[in-house]
Amino acid sequence: MPEDPKTRLTVDKADRGLRLDKFLALAFPDHSRSFLQKLIADGCVTVNGQVVKQSHELAAGEAVEVVFPPPAAEGIEPEDIPLEIIHQDADLVVVNKPPGMVVHPTRAGARGTLVNALAFRIGQLAPGSDPLRPGVVHRLDRDTSGVMLVAKTATAHARLAAQFEQREVHKEYLAVVEGALEFDRDVIDVPIGKDRRTREKMRVALLDGRKALSEYEVAERFQGFTLVKVRLHTGRTHQIRVHMRHIGHPVVADALYGRTDACYESDLARRDRAPGEEPLIDRQALHSWRIAFQHPATNQTMTFAAPIPDDLTRLIAALRRHRQ
Repeated sequence: MPEDPKTRLTVDKADRGLRLDKFLALAFPDHSRSFLQKLIADGCVTVNGQVVKQSHELAAGEAVEVVFPPPAAEGIEPEDIPLEIIHQDADLVVVNKPPGMVVHPTRAGARGTLVNALAFRIGQLAPGSDPLRPGVVHRLDRDTSGVMLVAKTATAHARLAAQFEQREVHKEYLAVVEGALEFDRDVIDVPIGKDRRTREKMRVALLDGRKALSEYEVAERFQGFTLVKVRLHTGRTHQIRVHMRHIGHPVVADALYGRTDACYESDLARRDRAPGEEPLIDRQALHSWRIAFQHPATNQTMTFAAPIPDDLTRLIAALRRHRQ
């Protein structure tokens, strides 16, 4: 659904101190950060009625108003955006989605998404029930990196979507989480539903949520942190992030469900942050690592993996240095 042309938000206590662009990224997770920053630069965002910079730090109670531009003409605009294609054939394409990229537009004319990039490289994608989501059979959060599957034909879309619905697709993620997990492997089986207070969040909802099942295995232990492999048996929004928070081990640098929005080497060394220090990672430390499915035309089992991105590699290397 497109947003209302004018949207008003009130900054609550939990969001005080956030930069304006970060606040908007959390409030509108289906938009790229560059799109939201352009809205700020164009004067489409005000705080207490005043145009401010994207770096403006918000105070509790401030009123943020966002005026979204009117929808453009129907259709996906092809864009020459760098994109790593892992595999392509006549029926489907497998890509390595970078962090910070939204999967599809939320209204006609929106730019900078994975679908815009594929429209440039692939051309025609499978039509679906939503013209803004051609070829899309599953999604990754904007700041989650990794392997994604996209259909090129209507038949492939229908058959792949059926595999996801019947839970026949094997999806495995890598995540760095806070703390030392008690068990080397376990299953988290608690339902998830929408958060009643915050529009962009999900929550554990024992009474009215949808079934959500995650299976994790410890891959490596560090001082105060753990690298885990997580297999999803269901595909709920923010499932891994909600489940790991639920058991007391939120994903590192998860601004929505964790304790911080970035992780620095000084955090690991337990020292004061140096002036100008760059973060090891400034998005949730979550990567879609592997996917396995039946090819929609040949029924052959297909397995693909996405290389671990630089920021997550940096974080893991730093954790190893500070293990002692």
